[in-house]
Amino acid sequence: MFWDKWVDRRIEAYQSDLIRKYCDEVESMYAKMRGWRHDYHNHIQAMQASMSLGRYDEVNAYLRELNDDLTEVDTAVKTGRVMVDAILNGKLNVAAQNRIPVNVKARIPDGTPCTDVDLCVILGNLLDNAVEENAKLPETDRFLRIYLGQKNTQMYLAVTNAAGKKREKRAGLFASGKGTEHGFGLARV
Repeated sequence: MFWDKWVDRRIEAYQSDLIRKYCDEVESMYAKMRGWRHDYHNHIQAMQASMSLGRYDEVNAYLRELNDDLTEVDTAVKTGRVMVDAILNGKLNVAAQNRIPVNVKARIPDGTPCTDVDLCVILGNLLDNAVEENAKLPETDRFLRIYLGQKNTQMYLAVTNAAGKKREKRAGLFASGKGTEHGFGLARV
């Protein structure tokens, strides 16, 4: 009884922390978008000034720089589910900050009965672990591949990433190397 309550409290605390992290990541992404929109008028004025002076090469260079900046802000992946997109793109942003090359193909089939909450827990935990493992490695060894789609009549999810040492299993589950305050993620998945 005591053990069950302790585990429930730990899981609840873990989930609250996870949700807070997800919200922070999504807020960071939206802040970049708001900043870009705020500066849009200034960008137009700068290009118009250069154009009126006939500095077309300068305008082209400026447009390339804006395009690069917008590419970072734009939602990279659209699965068909807004909440899943927010989590997935937030994690991809974290991967990019950690210089992890990512290859993603993600589309949630219509009629998939899996809830957004379940998908966010699964993707969030898997991608947190993948980014964490990659960050331990030299940049040249890092990679992350994500596939979410339909295979035959079922939803299929695959996350493949570079990793260091192989994890051991205890009671059929992978053991956490993070200590007693962690290790709920894979069990949640």
